Amino acid sequence: MEGFDYLKPGIVLGSILYAVIGVLVFWISFIIIDKLTPYKLWEEIVEHKNMALAVVVAAMCISIGQIVAAAIHG
Repeated sequence: MEGFDYLKPGIVLGSILYAVIGVLVFWISFIIIDKLTPYKLWEEIVEHKNMALAVVVAAMCISIGQIVAAAIHG
């Protein structure tokens, strides 16, 4: 049973809590960045098919995700 320590309820609930906090921080940062830009990011990417902006937003998402993961892990 020693090999399944990661399945203890406290560890699983802690992981779920950190995941929820990470998603919330990520979503809030996306909204803040969307408000700071002169146009709506989602509308520009989805409706106007702006691929250059999509690449920039993807890089931003990866960066924010790494920052959130490092903050939670560390």
